[in-house]
Amino acid sequence: IEGLNRELEKRIRERTAQLNDTIAELKELNKNYELEIQKKLEAENKMKETLRKEIELNELKTKFLSLVSHEFKTPLSGILTSVMLLEKYRLTEQQEKRDKHLKTITNKVHYLNNILNDFLSIERIDSGKLNYKFTTFNLSKIINEVVYNANMLLKSGQRIHIPQSVDEYILYQDEKILELALSNLIHNAIKYSPENTAIEIGVRQKGSHMIFTVKDKGIGIPEKDQKHIFNRYFRAENAINSQGTGIGLNIVKNHLENLGGTITFKSAENVGSVFKIDLPLDMNK
Repeated sequence: IEGLNRELEKRIRERTAQLNDTIAELKELNKNYELEIQKKLEAENKMKETLRKEIELNELKTKFLSLVSHEFKTPLSGILTSVMLLEKYRLTEQQEKRDKHLKTITNKVHYLNNILNDFLSIERIDSGKLNYKFTTFNLSKIINEVVYNANMLLKSGQRIHIPQSVDEYILYQDEKILELALSNLIHNAIKYSPENTAIEIGVRQKGSHMIFTVKDKGIGIPEKDQKHIFNRYFRAENAINSQGTGIGLNIVKNHLENLGGTITFKSAENVGSVFKIDLPLDMNK
């Protein structure tokens, strides 16, 4: 009996060992199977993400081409009309009419140039090919240049108010980006404000940062559109009939954030808007 028991125990041990080996093999197979499934899922998700990005890119390209076609067609038509009319106004007493059409041509060319610059900025932002140049400059230089250029775009009776204190501030920043940001906000204020209204520029220091504000009494931004206002190509419902690409604020926001700054706003439809830029005074600190 003892011999039988020993033999039985031996067989049980052997079968148990075989069973354990089989379980280990099954676990390894299951592990490999799970890894294979995981790899397939990751590959599938990667393909889905690639497809999503491709669809998104195609949509952006379609929107871009439509935008370019629309935004270039109108000013080019205006330039062509003005050139044709200029040929008719040859008499000395018609100088005023010639000047009017020359101004139209100049404004349209500036507009087209700004659009091209915006598109180039987008390309550089998306590709990461940004090269910021920091210099020391007096704030009054930038403010005066921006306001001087903006004055040529003012509607009848519009005026720009600037603070007297701008000479006090010295910045170490990328002056081209600051000029771009302020120009964008002021041009928008002019475009979306009626005649005989004031656009107010505010400047103050807050610790190691400069705060800039641009306040207008324009059409404002509908509340439902405000959360999208910095999205690329977005146009507020009440601004669709005005010329514009919907990319200016997106570009400004990207640049300011790259420089450690922010842009925010408060707006009420048919009341006006206040945009605020918060930017470090000195990029060395």
